[in-house]
Amino acid sequence: QVQLVESGGGLVQAGGSLRLSCAASGLVFSRYAMAWYRQAPGKQRELVADITSGGRINYADSVKGRFTISRDNAKNSVYLQMNSLEPEDTSVYYCFMGALLPGGVKYWGQGTQVTVSS
Repeated sequence: QVQLVESGGGLVQAGGSLRLSCAASGLVFSRYAMAWYRQAPGKQRELVADITSGGRINYADSVKGRFTISRDNAKNSVYLQMNSLEPEDTSVYYCFMGALLPGGVKYWGQGTQVTVSS
């Protein structure tokens, strides 16, 4: 059974930093792309950043220069370092594993709340 367990969310003031972690189990982690998505109330879920099995990285324009995605295949984990946080970053953040394009396997974590106060 595939499990993705996020941690690291919380409340932070604008300008602060948080680091999200996602631990995966149930699959050969190194074979899969990983990503972080977020969803704010009343909005669609959006891609924040992704990292392929080969290490290629992509960021949403809104987080470029502020967020960093990384993965540790030895620990079956993916991370999102978030710096210079803004109130607009307030969302539930979801860990994703699987195919980045339509089709293919897709797995989601339960989400972790990030709240940035102004």
